[in-house]
Amino acid sequence: MTTLKELAKLLNISVSTVSKALNDSHEISENTRKRVKELATKLNYKPNRIAQQLKTNKTKTIGVILPTVTNPFFAEVLHGIEKTAANSDYDIIVCLSNETLEKEQRSLELLSNGSVDGFIIAVARESQVKKEISHIQIALESKVPVLMFDRVVNEIECDKVIVDDFQSVYETTAHLITNEKRSNILLVSNIEELSVGKLRIKGYTKAMESYNLEPNVLKLDNADNVEECILDYLKQHKNIDAVLSIDHITGIVAINMAKRLGKNIPKDMSVIGFGYEHTQLISSPKISIIHQKAHKIGEMSMKLLVENLGNEAHRSQTIVVPSELKLSDSTIKNSTF
Repeated sequence: MTTLKELAKLLNISVSTVSKALNDSHEISENTRKRVKELATKLNYKPNRIAQQLKTNKTKTIGVILPTVTNPFFAEVLHGIEKTAANSDYDIIVCLSNETLEKEQRSLELLSNGSVDGFIIAVARESQVKKEISHIQIALESKVPVLMFDRVVNEIECDKVIVDDFQSVYETTAHLITNEKRSNILLVSNIEELSVGKLRIKGYTKAMESYNLEPNVLKLDNADNVEECILDYLKQHKNIDAVLSIDHITGIVAINMAKRLGKNIPKDMSVIGFGYEHTQLISSPKISIIHQKAHKIGEMSMKLLVENLGNEAHRSQTIVVPSELKLSDSTIKNSTF
C-alpha cells in the first residue's frame, strides 16, 4: 500500500505538503495539488483511516438507526443519507431497530463506544408507544450528537428534520372538500400511535371541523388483516366519497377494496395516500399521493449533523421539509393546492 512518505519521495516534496495537497489546503499551489492527486490516483493511494482517527479523535462515521427498510420511505431516506455522506467523506453504519425498543437501545449502546461521531435516528414504534427515551438522552449526555428525523421526540433537545405532517394533511383534506366537492371523507390510519400519525390525524380533524364536517377516522391498530377491515368499513359506510390514507400502504388497499365493491375510482370515491413517486406505479388507477420527499429528508439530515459536529456553540434547530400533493388518476381534478 502506498504511503504519504512514498508519495513525498517520488514527488521530491515534504510529507506535510503532500498531506495538505490531498486535503485541498490553500497553502499549496494548484499545480502542486494537481501533481499530488494525479500520482495518488495512479498509485491507488488510500488514506490510513485509523491513523486519521487517532490524530483527530474523529471516526468520520455516522450511525444511522432506522425502524425498518421495508417501508419505502425509510429506504429513500437512507439513500439520501448515504449519498450525502459519501460527498462529505463520511461512512455510515446502519442498524435496524425492527420497531423495538430493545434493539434501538442495543444499537445506541453498541455504537456509543467511540465507533461513530454522531447518530441519525427515526424512533422505533415501541419507543414512542412506551415513551421511553432515556437511552437517547444518555447518548446526548455523553456528548454524542443525535439528529432525529420524521419520528421525533419533542422532549429531547437535538437537531430534527421533519415533514409538515399537520399542514400537509390539513391542506389535502381542504383540497378534497373544496376542489373535489367531497364531504364524507374517511381517514385511514395504521400509525395513529406514532408522533407523525397523531399530527396527521390532527390536521385532518382540524380541516373537517373548519368546513363544519364530521371527522371519520378508521384506526387499524396494526390489524392482521387490513384488507378485510377496510372492506368491511366501506360496506358499512356506503356514503364515503373519499379516503385519505396517512401511511404508505392503506391508500392502495382502499382503492382495491373500493373496486371490489364495484365503486368507480375517482367518480364515486377519491383516494389519496402518503408515498413517493413510484407508489403511483403500483396501483390501478394510479394513486394520488402526498409526496414526503424522503430523499431530501435524508440529505438534509446528514448535512445538518455533519455541519454541526464538534460545534459546542451550536443550538438545536428543527428543519421542516415541505411535502407536495401530487394528483393522479385516483382523484377527480389534476390541480394542486
